[in-house]
Amino acid sequence: MSMSDRPTLDTLRLAPKVLLHDHLDGGLRPQTVIELAAEAGYHGLPTTDAGDLAGWFTRSEARSSLDLYLGRFQHTVAVMQTEGALRRVAAECAEDLAADGVVYAEVRFAPELHLEAGLTLDQVVNAVLAGVAEGSGGRRITVGVLVTAMRHAARSVEIAELALRHRDEGVVGFDIAGSEAGFPPTRHLDAFRLIAQGNFHITIHAGEAFGLPSIWEAIQFCGAERLGHGVRIVDDIVVGADGGAELGRLASFVRDRRVALELCPTSNVDTGAAPSIKEHPIDLLKRLRFRVTVNTDNRLMSDITLSREFAGLVDAFGYGWDDVEWMTINAMKSAFWPFEERLKIINGIIKPGFAALKWDATNATNATNATDAAHVPA
Repeated sequence: MSMSDRPTLDTLRLAPKVLLHDHLDGGLRPQTVIELAAEAGYHGLPTTDAGDLAGWFTRSEARSSLDLYLGRFQHTVAVMQTEGALRRVAAECAEDLAADGVVYAEVRFAPELHLEAGLTLDQVVNAVLAGVAEGSGGRRITVGVLVTAMRHAARSVEIAELALRHRDEGVVGFDIAGSEAGFPPTRHLDAFRLIAQGNFHITIHAGEAFGLPSIWEAIQFCGAERLGHGVRIVDDIVVGADGGAELGRLASFVRDRRVALELCPTSNVDTGAAPSIKEHPIDLLKRLRFRVTVNTDNRLMSDITLSREFAGLVDAFGYGWDDVEWMTINAMKSAFWPFEERLKIINGIIKPGFAALKWDATNATNATNATDAAHVPA
């Protein structure tokens, strides 16, 4: 593949992308954080300059610890305690994703973190759903909401019931999140059984900062259809000197069952789960044909968009349009949106969109070659 037909950041922004792992409280606009803090009387922000605040969220990261990374959320959660604030943040989230070319997204948040001003759990969910509808209205994007329980708390059954109550209004599944160490997913078996009995969808944060036991429990005990991150599945893969790979039983099961990996490369570098994008296991997992998907995790905290996430992978691994499209279709296949609607998005938006971009790239390359040939001395 020549450099002229390789995806660029500008052309990647035009690609119809799919995002499965994005946290609502990790993707606020810096100016919105400042304005909501003023409205709420919250004085904990390190600065009220939007540019400086954006830089602070990224620069202040130790870039080596999930717990330190999660500590940044105290500021965003603090300003998301009213229906108006939640609605605004959700609407802006949908707007920002659509502006980046995302055509389908699942945005997750933990309702139990937004009760400090007296809202009920249902009011919190309704506000987010209203914001998502407002922000996606008139734009080429479909947004589903994932309701998340905090793994260190004891409200997961209540949150599972909440997810089921709103499943016909835009909530598409249930998740648990938070620090993995010391809080295995099996602590929440009652919640997962409730979701399973309701024939609803489950994705679980597992295999980010903790290893194979977390992944194994998430799949075999809790019924996870997708793994939030799941990057540590590489601990069950041995790569030989000749480049060949031997998969352990868990890795083989994950690949055979097509369990989607919600990989978030930039965030993984920020939390120390990977030393760099170039050294991230995503390329190995892709070459081994795991169901790899590409995600942002926290757009504010990691100063990232999905287009820039893909651009980083293009630079690191030389990916072309076929690679980006394959990972995009992987994500849409694994989405929790109804099957027929997924097919419409794949066949009506994603495939035609990538076909047009490939056609443009091919013609640009041909034009460049023709120009070069015209300048070759006779």
